[in-house]
Amino acid sequence: MSPDETNSVIEIPVDGVALEGELVIPPGASGLVVFAHGSGSSRHSPRNNAVAETLRERGLATLLFDLLTEAEDRDRATRFDIQLLTDRLVATTGWLRNRPETSARSIGYFGSSTGAAAALRGAARPEAEIDAVVSRGGRVDMAEAVLDDVTAPTRLIVGGDDESVRELNRAVYDRLSCEKSVEIVEGAGHLFDGPGELDEVADLAADLFSTHLG
Repeated sequence: MSPDETNSVIEIPVDGVALEGELVIPPGASGLVVFAHGSGSSRHSPRNNAVAETLRERGLATLLFDLLTEAEDRDRATRFDIQLLTDRLVATTGWLRNRPETSARSIGYFGSSTGAAAALRGAARPEAEIDAVVSRGGRVDMAEAVLDDVTAPTRLIVGGDDESVRELNRAVYDRLSCEKSVEIVEGAGHLFDGPGELDEVADLAADLFSTHLG
C-alpha cells in the first residue's frame, strides 16, 4: 500500500448485521470499485485483492467486504441467495454514498463468479447509480431477468478454457443493450491461475473503470 493511501477496516451496518470490509482510497481517487465476491469466498480472496491492488495503482479506491456474516456463510442456501447478496450490495452502496470520504465518488462494481450476478442485478437498480460493471468468470446468467435494466458500461471477462461459463457470458452479452464488451483471456480456466492471466484481468478491469469512474 502507498504511504499516502487511506486504509480503513470498516463495519457496514446492513439488515441488522455488521459486514466487515476494507476501504482503501489512494490520493486523488475519483472513483470507487466495490467488489462482490463469489459464493464461498470473502474479502480475503487473493484474486480479488490482486485485482484491487492494480486498480489502486491506477488511481481508483476499492472496497472489499463480506456480503455475508460468518454464520450466514456456513449455510449453503444463503451463499447462493442472489437476491440477498444483491440487496446487501445495494445497501452497502447506499451506505457509501452517505459517508463523507466516499459520497462524491463515482462507483463501479467488480463481481466474480456468483458475485457477478449480484453486481449486474445491483447495477440494474436505479437507486444504486452504478457507473460501470466488470465481471470475472461470472455467472451472469443468474442476472438474466434484469439485463434489460442494466445501463452502466459492462465488461465480461472470461477464461478461454472455461467453456460453459464462456458460453453463458456470450449469451448474456448478446442480450445486454448497454455499452458492453466481452474479453476472452486465452488459455485461462475459471480461476485465471496461469502465469499472467490475473494480471490481464486486472488490466482489462482497470481500463474500463478508469474510463468511466472519472
